[in-house]
Amino acid sequence: MTLAKSKSSVGSGVPLEPPATTEPDEEEDGMSDIIQAVTGLIWSHDLRVQEVRRLLQSSRPVRVNVVQLPEVSDHEYIEEKENKLLQLCQRTMALPVGRGFFTLFSYQPVPTDPLPLPKLNLTGRAPPRNTTVDLNSGNIDVPPNMTSWASFHNGVAAGLKIAPASQVDSAWIAYNKPKSPELANEYAGFLMALGLNGHLTKLATLNIHDYLTKGHEMTSIGLLLGVSSAKLGTMDMSITRLLSIHIPALLPPTSTELDVPHNVQVAAVIGIGLVYQGTGHRHNAEVLLSEIGRPPGPEMEYCTDRESYSLAAGLALGMVCLGHGSNLIGMTDLNVPEQLYQYMVGGHRRAQAGASRERHKSPSYQIKEGDTINVDVTCPGATLALAMIYLKTNNSAIADWLKPPDTWFLLDFIKPEFLLLRTLARSIIMWDEILPNAEWVKSNMPQIIRESVDPLEDINVETMTQVQDYITAGACLALGLRFAGSANSDAFDCLYEFARTFMKNMFFASTPAVTGYYNLQTGLSMILLAMSMVMSGTGNLKVLQLCRFLHKRTGGEMNYGFHMAHHMALGLLFLGGGRYTLSTSNSAIAALLCALYPHFPAHSTDNRYHLQALRHLAVLAAEPRLLVPVDVDNLKPCYALLEVTYKKTRWYDETTIELMAPTLLPELHLLKRVKVKGPRYWELSVDLSKDTQHLKSILSRDGVLYVKLRAGQLPYKDDPQGWKSLLASTVNQRNSGVQAFKPEAISTFTSEPALISFAKFFCKTSEDNNFRADSLLLFSAMLYECVTQECPEMLPTYIAIEQAVRAVSRGDLLQTFPLWQLRLVVELWNSRVMRGPAKHHDALLTSEFLPVMKNMVDVALDTWLKGNSSVLRSYLRGEALPKSALSTMLACFLVYRSIPCLRHTHIQLEGCRSLGDLLSRSSQMGVPVRDLLRLAPVLLGSASGPQFLQSVPLQAF
Repeated sequence: MTLAKSKSSVGSGVPLEPPATTEPDEEEDGMSDIIQAVTGLIWSHDLRVQEVRRLLQSSRPVRVNVVQLPEVSDHEYIEEKENKLLQLCQRTMALPVGRGFFTLFSYQPVPTDPLPLPKLNLTGRAPPRNTTVDLNSGNIDVPPNMTSWASFHNGVAAGLKIAPASQVDSAWIAYNKPKSPELANEYAGFLMALGLNGHLTKLATLNIHDYLTKGHEMTSIGLLLGVSSAKLGTMDMSITRLLSIHIPALLPPTSTELDVPHNVQVAAVIGIGLVYQGTGHRHNAEVLLSEIGRPPGPEMEYCTDRESYSLAAGLALGMVCLGHGSNLIGMTDLNVPEQLYQYMVGGHRRAQAGASRERHKSPSYQIKEGDTINVDVTCPGATLALAMIYLKTNNSAIADWLKPPDTWFLLDFIKPEFLLLRTLARSIIMWDEILPNAEWVKSNMPQIIRESVDPLEDINVETMTQVQDYITAGACLALGLRFAGSANSDAFDCLYEFARTFMKNMFFASTPAVTGYYNLQTGLSMILLAMSMVMSGTGNLKVLQLCRFLHKRTGGEMNYGFHMAHHMALGLLFLGGGRYTLSTSNSAIAALLCALYPHFPAHSTDNRYHLQALRHLAVLAAEPRLLVPVDVDNLKPCYALLEVTYKKTRWYDETTIELMAPTLLPELHLLKRVKVKGPRYWELSVDLSKDTQHLKSILSRDGVLYVKLRAGQLPYKDDPQGWKSLLASTVNQRNSGVQAFKPEAISTFTSEPALISFAKFFCKTSEDNNFRADSLLLFSAMLYECVTQECPEMLPTYIAIEQAVRAVSRGDLLQTFPLWQLRLVVELWNSRVMRGPAKHHDALLTSEFLPVMKNMVDVALDTWLKGNSSVLRSYLRGEALPKSALSTMLACFLVYRSIPCLRHTHIQLEGCRSLGDLLSRSSQMGVPVRDLLRLAPVLLGSASGPQFLQSVPLQAF
């Protein structure tokens, strides 16, 4: 798996490729495939993505800054530098877990190239001479196999970059197999990552067998967890057989004993939980329930790291029965909740049944526990199993089992860590009662702590402060799970205040001495992870600042596990480069409980309480919810205003909010509708009340939503306030929109070739045309109408109307058909106007152009009538007319004024003595009133005409 650089990146038909970086060493940090075209829009005002890359890179030497005091010899100085480097390496080795979350699904590999693997650089540079410092000199003691798990995490981080839609087959997976045994741990992590992104199903069975027979522990762990994740909840029998070989409890009692490493057994147990997630499988549930309390032995077996195995069995049992609550069909005889409660609080061990009794007949030679349950081993797994079985059921009876004791005496008998787990478990069982405020967090405290403490009472202050801190941390973690991926501002503000409180307590002289630095740091890490879950994918600046502050702290008790927690929080905060966030489905909560178990390793080889590989299972809770508008004309990401409508729930009514995309959408089951809102872009609505599959398919394909910019509008990036758009620029002028419109700027607002050519040849004064100023203004009005009303196809109609009107004005119109067409258009426009503004917006021909044209025709026909009234009178009397140009204009007048042929009617308009008489006769002939008013001066005689014309404003008609 050599270093290689592929130029492909995620994109479904959209060129969202990241630009080439300028510094050559940035190509090797494993984070160069983040789509900068999208992140540049999401976080356009700062360089937070570059800062995250700097914090998570592990490919460059760290700076080892140690000042040599005068009394320190050179040899001691070298040892000081190497000890400092060893502290810094604890942080470097913890970085890949966070980097895997940050670069999640951001890369599409080329089938002919190996996967690029960033280097895990554990060397340093010492100023001022920039000399190299490493850990291989032998001056200090370095733990054996210190980098094994760090290399595994590095391989997982590299593999998680591969997008689910990539072309990956069995040959390419085998092609990446390293030639050097030093890279075996990276390849083991790579296999696990392929399972998490769904590609390991393509690996041939023969290859799986080949990997497992090699006996490499890391490879077995990665492969078992990978294939189990890829077959999540399927009950696949071939994978079940594969996992059962590694779990003695699932083998027949007469089977050959296999020497399976302890960590591989832990991975296999979790694998059973993944493959049978949510199925309620009776046999597996029974075996896992007994494995939580598995006694040590026989003989020298199962004597070390028992806590991680019991925890794995509890987590697996919780996944198998996930969310079933009291509906565990066929398991009533197992008394699952009662047995788990006994594992939590202790008591006499129940007799083993069947094959387990035979297996544990021989006692352990190392550990003597007797007949009582060791709650230090069984409590964490049992607590979380109970929480996952009754997840979101709001079962108050089970939740009451998990309440902290209400007396100081009983509180002294419970480890503070277990109080954290109990608070977490109780809260996620009572899911609907979790509220995003400090009052709810404090309500989880026992009554004796909430009340004022009696100074005369003998109270252990250390117990009290630790109980408060751990219960607060557990409640905050539950709050983070409840609002994961929601960016809920109330939840974030609540968690941020508790984080500030813990930070203050850590830096006061007295508080750490009482509570203990480790306990405060554990609580702070849990609250930080909770904040990152709530703000997952948003890149919140406050959380980033807190992560950066903790990144710089490398001395004292800041160990490998705390660094892992802080950088996991950083990775979740920028999950998938801002394209992914966390779900709150039952499956997602189970994955997060496995990944964020609140006991982090003390050093890089520590798997006593929790298998480190499980930290990557948080990927199973990630879902794509970033909606990226892409301009359909230039195929570039852009900003667009969204209107998001929430469904009505018990906590709030139907609510509509506005978001500026690209943005992370809320969980789709909470939404009723998502709409692209104007006026910049054409409106587009997705109804989620009936089906969410359409939007899910959009989000799974990089979230690309194609939008069309309206003509006359500029993108939000070029015009954030909307002050430069075509319509806004006309409002800012005192003249009308047509007069303020500048045709030479047309290419900024539309890409229609016909409109651009029309502006070039007809709307500008040049040597090639000799149009008058009024003609240029009229052409500009046509263009303005077409652009602002988004109707370029109406330009030929505008031109035809203009030509007909000019021919009437000149008196050389050869036929009446164009004028009749204009009359129909004017009538249509008038009817739309009469129906009001609400019905006026969909007219094709609007605003300024048509009234101007109508007025020009009215002026031309009125002028003709004034000089040729005798011709009209002759026509009305039925007299013969001369065949001349006057007859053509008469025809135009009669057609436009809707006057019928009088030869075919007995009604005569001539000789009317009053306006009422004229209106009565014309109504029978169907002549419109406004046209009749134009004829009134002729029909009523010259005496009454002028006075009538003075009393009626003809322009109004």
